[in-house]
Amino acid sequence: MTALADFLDEYAKALRRHLDSPTQATLAEGYELGRQALVDGISLLDLNEHHFRVVQAAEHAASVGPGDNRLAESALEFLLQTLAALDIATRGYLDGVGRYEQQRSRADDLAGRDAFRTALVESLQDGFFVADSHGAIVEVNSAFGALTGYGAAGVPYPLPHPWSMPEGSRYPDLGTEAQRFVIPIRHRDGREVWLAVSTSALIKPENNERIFVGTIRDVTAEHDAQARDQAASRLATAVGAATSVVEVLAVGLDELRRTVGAQSAVVSVWPSRHVEPEVYVSGAEGSESAELDARARAMLDRARRRPGRSLFAIPEGSESSEGIVAPLGETGDAALWLRFAAPRAISAADWTLFSLLIGHLSLAVQRARNFDQARSTSLTLQRAMLGPIELPPRFSVHYEPALPPLEIGGDWYDVVPLRDGTIGVVVGDCVGRGLSAAVVMGQLRTAARALLLRGAGPAQLLAELDTVAGRIPGAMCTTVCAAVLDPVRGLVRYSSAGHMPPILADVDATGRLLEGGRSFPLATFDPPRRPEATTALSPGSTLVLFTDGLVEQRGVDIDDSFAKIADVLAGTSAKLPREVADAVLSRLRPAAGYDDDVAMVVYRQPPAPLRLEVPAHADELAALRRTLKAWLSAAAVPHDLASDLVAAANEACSNSIEHAYRNGAIPSGRPESTDRSMGRVAKSLRDPAGDVNRVELTASCDTETLVITVTDSGSWKPRSADPGYRGRGIDMMRALTEELDIDHTGPGTRVRMSVTLPAITFPVANPLRGTNRRVSG
Repeated sequence: MTALADFLDEYAKALRRHLDSPTQATLAEGYELGRQALVDGISLLDLNEHHFRVVQAAEHAASVGPGDNRLAESALEFLLQTLAALDIATRGYLDGVGRYEQQRSRADDLAGRDAFRTALVESLQDGFFVADSHGAIVEVNSAFGALTGYGAAGVPYPLPHPWSMPEGSRYPDLGTEAQRFVIPIRHRDGREVWLAVSTSALIKPENNERIFVGTIRDVTAEHDAQARDQAASRLATAVGAATSVVEVLAVGLDELRRTVGAQSAVVSVWPSRHVEPEVYVSGAEGSESAELDARARAMLDRARRRPGRSLFAIPEGSESSEGIVAPLGETGDAALWLRFAAPRAISAADWTLFSLLIGHLSLAVQRARNFDQARSTSLTLQRAMLGPIELPPRFSVHYEPALPPLEIGGDWYDVVPLRDGTIGVVVGDCVGRGLSAAVVMGQLRTAARALLLRGAGPAQLLAELDTVAGRIPGAMCTTVCAAVLDPVRGLVRYSSAGHMPPILADVDATGRLLEGGRSFPLATFDPPRRPEATTALSPGSTLVLFTDGLVEQRGVDIDDSFAKIADVLAGTSAKLPREVADAVLSRLRPAAGYDDDVAMVVYRQPPAPLRLEVPAHADELAALRRTLKAWLSAAAVPHDLASDLVAAANEACSNSIEHAYRNGAIPSGRPESTDRSMGRVAKSLRDPAGDVNRVELTASCDTETLVITVTDSGSWKPRSADPGYRGRGIDMMRALTEELDIDHTGPGTRVRMSVTLPAITFPVANPLRGTNRRVSG
């Protein structure tokens, strides 16, 4: 009470001084008294009550009249200055209370987030960890404990971590700046595990401490598989250049021993049952040969009689093995023994690795013995003979060998795109069969391709090939047909050296023989010049070049075979070249297979442009799609690309039908119709003049590009900002074609879509079709 009385007394004195003579100094005294009241905890009620009593006493003493407000204003001015400090403190208190409530709310929210984060981290299938700036693991989830054997109960895990493997190569530790890496660890149960680690560095906002957050995933299976592949690749590379059994075993056993960690590797080979085996040793330490006693020889002798690709631990049935034995190769005359430096347990991954490596070594031994020399040679020559792997559009090539064991022969084809846009085609047939004919064929085919690339025409090519054939033993009487196709001008120039005449079929017409430009086979006579003929290629026509094995059959007139081909071509103008070739082969194939090799090239000239004009009615779309699909087949467009183009054109026509003439009227007597394939309702509309509105589709192609255009005379409908589940037609057309151009600036709308025709690709050159081999099962 003393403090309050003293303060009120001091306040009364200061207020009277201000009322007597108001100045800035007296107001400053009031502000300081307000600050003192705040410090002393003076009640505002006491201060206000005392203020008004002092003012009333001053008014009474001064006998102030009712109209004199000067004293009251001065008193109010002093009171407000006193309360200013109290007001500031009050507002600061309220702001502090608000901030406190915000911080408390945020703390509650963070607590909820921590609970959610904990649940989320525990739900992860990958291991999760948090490391501090020193690399110590301070937080893990249950998956981390399952992967490493070290769970949350043992945190923190300081460096070096208990799962680290100090032996071997140095790997990054968990909780380092390395972002993605793979490390080996030692699980708590002792097994080795490979982990894929992904980490990120973070800064804690409360103390700016740098921490690391990461995940781990078990990639032991992937690592083992990669290690096996790498080991097999190293072994295959090591023995790849070896040409004898001694060379294969010299390098192969060393690589095998190092890869599996064996102390020594021993191979015994029995040249025959009546002689002692030949022994090959890798990793011997002076006495290895002496240790091949009767027991070891008997063990290897038993192993070579086991089924191929089988492995056996020594001793059998024991948990710890001294080594393994296995038969080597498939002929039962060799066996392998891998001896470990110390007994060890063999895991499933070890068995897989051993089996893979021994299999590669067995194959290398077999090849070194020339068991597959004929097969390897035949496949190499076959791939060289079968021509280009990638053909220009509208071509198909086929080969049928008459000798299934080797699958090679003297027939060949070649398709060579030239600089001026023309395409060179060569089909030839060497005398004889098998390997010898294939050797001649390879030389002639290479020479013919070089002449084409140099710019030689058909007649010049055959004339210069005469000289080449004259210098190749066995090339005499080789027949060749050379042609140069000009797709743009629609011409084919050709010359024949005693070869089967090509057959050309116009659209829906029976094929005819091209018998011009004929002369003698190669290297037989010395003609003054080779003749050459030129024939027009009408739009959509099909040209077939082939060897005599297709038409020469025992007991069949060759003219009948020509007639069959011509008849087949009459009905295949709307089929792909590959389908044309299949139809020809199916029609002419004898029941027992071909007597001679068959090589064939099929070419389709680009068809005439397509133009369709149909009423703007949904009922017309089905027929339009069928017509366009048939034209695309005639243009040799692959079926998958043709389906995309038909869908894009159908979408463009549907948009014209549905939207271009949306302001017209429905013709009397014709109800609305639904095109179920498009899922739309479209109306056949008439323009004000009474004519049926139309939609026009055109399609054309050149050597590489195909263009489809859809045109209407209606009005353009802008795209909606939110088309909903519909209105995706333009996006669909753009996705199905390479270029899309929509022009709606003039009367009507014009949609232009184009694609580049793909090259024809074969896996090797072309899969063999219809040989006389029989495969059971």
